[in-house]
Amino acid sequence: MRRHQFWLVGVMLAAFASSAAAQDRFKVVASFSILGDFAKNVGGDRVEVTTLVGPNGDVHVYTPAPADARKIADAGLVVINGLGLEGWLPRLVQSSGSKAAIVTATDGIVALKSGSAADPHAWQSVADAKIYVTNIRDALVHADPADAGVFRANADSYLVKLDGLDHDVREAIERIPPAHRRVISTHGAFGYFAAAYGVEFIAPLGVSTDSEASARDIADIISQIRVARVPAVFVENISDPRLIQRISAETGAAIGGTLYSDSLTDEKGDAPTYIDMVRHNIKALTNALSP
Repeated sequence: MRRHQFWLVGVMLAAFASSAAAQDRFKVVASFSILGDFAKNVGGDRVEVTTLVGPNGDVHVYTPAPADARKIADAGLVVINGLGLEGWLPRLVQSSGSKAAIVTATDGIVALKSGSAADPHAWQSVADAKIYVTNIRDALVHADPADAGVFRANADSYLVKLDGLDHDVREAIERIPPAHRRVISTHGAFGYFAAAYGVEFIAPLGVSTDSEASARDIADIISQIRVARVPAVFVENISDPRLIQRISAETGAAIGGTLYSDSLTDEKGDAPTYIDMVRHNIKALTNALSP
């Protein structure tokens, strides 16, 4: 009986210690899942990261819930993308009354343009993703200086992994003949990937998913596929697949699979982390585009 009591006391103490440690962790809110993954890699076990737009969510058209304001109010740091991606966020931050520091993870990145608007999808270039990570690192160091050494060490380790990822992407693209490096995807989320790695992406939608493609847009895309002999079209995890399915049916271009553009998956999916996402995308591209 006494042994059982000691065991029970031990379990209670362990649970209390775990709860206390969770309460002591620095609270970070990220606007969407990719930023949340960056923050987790830099913060490690010293931070508690909450993501507003969760797995397979579309940050372009997200509608905040009242609980989101409470999350921001409790945070010590809010991580946003910027470049016009989270149009719903400023009002949410204001309504929360939060005094949290806010870091724009794209600071220092030279934004691409889509018409007159900035293209916000800079994370699709791994080199730019490294800038996201350094901005998040510096913000955490400033907001929670007691753990600065941990944040710097975690960031250094993660940046090495990103260097390896960038090398692997370039190596994979080299195996695709230049004439085959053309892709149709749902919306213009891959401009930075195209600029960094030399793959041409054509999309019936612009850089946001908050509008529908017109009949003329679709007709133009179909014409481009036929003239340029685009070998594959791709659906995206955040978009309705019917548009791409229609384009595929009318052109004969094969559906090459799913690309992950603006969101990660949950743990059971193909892209639970940023590195998993990029590796999945490059595998899908090389499988579909290689002769």
